[in-house]
Amino acid sequence: MQIAFQTDVGMVRKHNEDSGEVFTKGEHFLAVIADGMGGHKAGDIASQEALKVMKEAWSQFEEDMENVKEWIQNVLKDTNKHIFDFSQENPETRGMGTTVVAALGTNKEVTVAHIGDSRCYLYSNGELKRVTDDHSLVQELVKSGQITEDEAEIHPRRNMIMKAVGTDETVEAEFNTITWQYGDYLLLCSDGLSDKVSSKRIQEVFQDPLESVTEKVERLITWAKDAGGEDNITAILIQNSSDTEIKGEAIT
Repeated sequence: MQIAFQTDVGMVRKHNEDSGEVFTKGEHFLAVIADGMGGHKAGDIASQEALKVMKEAWSQFEEDMENVKEWIQNVLKDTNKHIFDFSQENPETRGMGTTVVAALGTNKEVTVAHIGDSRCYLYSNGELKRVTDDHSLVQELVKSGQITEDEAEIHPRRNMIMKAVGTDETVEAEFNTITWQYGDYLLLCSDGLSDKVSSKRIQEVFQDPLESVTEKVERLITWAKDAGGEDNITAILIQNSSDTEIKGEAIT
């Protein structure tokens, strides 16, 4: 697998409240993006604390584990409790939270978990598909038939999320398990990218066979910044290659 990760403060904000990382162990990888909220200081802390909890849990991950969904579910519950307790003990961070999108898998199967509006896309057989549905007000409007997907992409309240990690004592993640094959791509991103670059345009990046995964991520980040870049922008791109060796490059 080929992996690229990049996070960018964007064109407007002075602080980056996004955090992301890719952990590897043998044939397995765990990719995580967290988009913090609650003010520049608290948002930073929330996303960083989420990554810290998940990194610690990954150190105990066993490759022969049969139920990876249960593993991610328990890790996210621990992450939620940690951030909620942290905010209660530190008044200056009260009310902070973070979105989380995480993908755990091999070059055969991936389990995706998410809370909030950070997204995961799968590009396979020439088609881009969203693996996650935003936990947001506009997504509820789409589900109820009040607006279309195209209208949701430009809706003025598209950033209003319905749940996040750490804002309540308990939170339920949504899970999807997908199979993928050689040549497919998995893209995780914060809403700083998905709000500024349409699904149709994201698909264009995968139709250029000459670019590396790093170049594709750089182009997506550039497009989001060219479109205004009001939010922080973070992306992880994983290409399913012919072997199980995991190679990657992180850019910060």
